[in-house]
Amino acid sequence: MPFSALGLSPKIRQVLAENSYTQPSAIQSRSIPAILSGRDVIACAQTGTGKTAAFSLPLIQRLSEDSRRPTGIRVLVLTPTRELAGQVADNIATYAKYLPVSSAVVYGGVNMNPQIARLRQGPHILVATPGRLLDHLRQRTVDLQKVEVLVLDEADRMLDMGFIRDVRRIIASLPGQRQNLLFSATFSPEIRALASELLVEPLVVEVARQNSVTDLIDQVIHPVDRARKRDLLSHLVGSGNWQQVLVFTRTKHGANRLAQQLAKDGISSAAIHGNKSQGARTRALQDFKSGAVRVLVATDIAARGLDISQLPYVVNFDLPNVSEDYVHRIGRTGRAGSKGEAHSLVCSDDLKLLRDIERLLNLRLPKIVIPGFEPDPAGDPPLPASPRPQQGRRPSAAPRAMAKEPTSAKVSPARKRGYRPAF
Repeated sequence: MPFSALGLSPKIRQVLAENSYTQPSAIQSRSIPAILSGRDVIACAQTGTGKTAAFSLPLIQRLSEDSRRPTGIRVLVLTPTRELAGQVADNIATYAKYLPVSSAVVYGGVNMNPQIARLRQGPHILVATPGRLLDHLRQRTVDLQKVEVLVLDEADRMLDMGFIRDVRRIIASLPGQRQNLLFSATFSPEIRALASELLVEPLVVEVARQNSVTDLIDQVIHPVDRARKRDLLSHLVGSGNWQQVLVFTRTKHGANRLAQQLAKDGISSAAIHGNKSQGARTRALQDFKSGAVRVLVATDIAARGLDISQLPYVVNFDLPNVSEDYVHRIGRTGRAGSKGEAHSLVCSDDLKLLRDIERLLNLRLPKIVIPGFEPDPAGDPPLPASPRPQQGRRPSAAPRAMAKEPTSAKVSPARKRGYRPAF
């Protein structure tokens, strides 16, 4: 099915052709007609299947066709991370290249003043992270009273990161009459509960089995002693001449340390995590995409939201504590029809985490021992015990009580009857 069969305008199809989009993905072909008609949608698909285009293309078209052409935010897209917000905003700007639709993005870690200036210009589409959007709402520098469509992108990640309270605060500030679109990589009970609160008779689009991994990704486990993980990683990157490698660690400190060690091994590396400033994170990602940096070492803040075309290698230096995060991590590769490889360095400490991942995938992952890096049959020595807390120290102050949360946004009688936005 070509994009023309989905009802998209010639100007949007022109942009798609210029960016080498030839055929819509499954989630696009099923979601776009429903969104064009104004229907609520809950869509579940694994990463790399084109979810951003699935919701942004039809919304851009509807905005461009609206004869009223009012200024002000009419579409609000909420994303869990700064990187994802920036990439969604870039995609929307690209898709709207030939159409009179404006957009803006706001996220934390940067000065608010340029964002305030942009918001005063009345963009049609706003892409935002929950925390920074709440900052603007508190300072009354953003007006959401004209919002007709709410998009929750990577909704499951927002739940995982504890943003549900912020999201509900934002929803409470929106008009009750609106179209709601919920996009997620998983279809957990929590996502279904959130959908039941927000959506009215939604179309349910599910194009992948929950917690599945695309067949385009070759997964392999490399058993190795804990102390030799870094040496093995350097060996794999160097001997294989890997040029673009995304490596996941469990901690921010571990990411910094590993990037520094790889640099000493002659492998250009950078770290990206929550303690880095937004400028440093942006530079590291740009250097990685351009090839100036060979290895990007990341914590799970980058497990979703990093859109790197044709990324060939993902390495789990540390296995994640949450099995589902393994799926999100390796989903950075094997995207848009390209093959990818996912390598996991597993020591004896990781065996329980590995069993949990294999149970989740219902799959035994192949294991390849690299010659020269055979693990000790006796296993790794015990980790040193954590230091005991000093006696006599006062406990830290308890956090202040948070304001009472609204349980859910109210739905007006008109919305219950199936009201749809005018545009």
